[in-house]
Amino acid sequence: MKVSLFITCLGDMFYPNAGKATVELLEKFGCMVDFPESQTCCGQPAFNSGYHSDAQKAAKQTIEAFENSSYVVTPSGSCAAMLHEYSHLLEGEPEWQSEAEALSAKSYELTQFLVDVLQVENTGASFHAKATYHTSCHMSRLLRETRAPQTLLSHVSGLEMVDLPHKHDCCGFGGTFAVKMPDISKEMVDEKVSCVQATEADILIGADPGCLMNIGGRMSREESPVKIMHIAEILNHTEER
Repeated sequence: MKVSLFITCLGDMFYPNAGKATVELLEKFGCMVDFPESQTCCGQPAFNSGYHSDAQKAAKQTIEAFENSSYVVTPSGSCAAMLHEYSHLLEGEPEWQSEAEALSAKSYELTQFLVDVLQVENTGASFHAKATYHTSCHMSRLLRETRAPQTLLSHVSGLEMVDLPHKHDCCGFGGTFAVKMPDISKEMVDEKVSCVQATEADILIGADPGCLMNIGGRMSREESPVKIMHIAEILNHTEER
């Protein structure tokens, strides 16, 4: 099975290990992974800020980058959700809209692809730690994916998962929201950090680099011992005791 990796801006710049783990996981389960080098930002920052004309340019660039791909897989629920918005974004341009629908049909967030397409629920990972999982807004509310991450994490040997209080609350990132409304964003991430600390978990796991960067940044300033990890790194991890 041929799969194209959509690494995303934050994955490329801040979470390269999540990208490496994504490729290794896909290859482990028989996928041939390529990387179309013309890929850029999915356009979500512009879209969320109301600059739809600029977002349309990014959408068309992404559509062309992956036009020859069989599947597009990304380690970001947020950016995967954005790819599914393209058909609405390009309404009024029939030729592009049909291409946008084709891209949406073959695009998946990593855990979604593992469970729904590859029919993998156990990646063979082992990780001995106590962890909690952050359910990101775009992953759960826009992409409507909540089952796949929990299913995969439940099979990681040695991993003790504890429920995150108020797990459906936003962490306060929201792309440019954190920049435009810093005071409100700070209050929201402080609440999220308090919930994480209440679990007494060693690790906070997430499937969206933006959320992990936001929560991790706040925890770092508070010198929290909780480690931040992308779910791909957990699912690709093996250890001997």
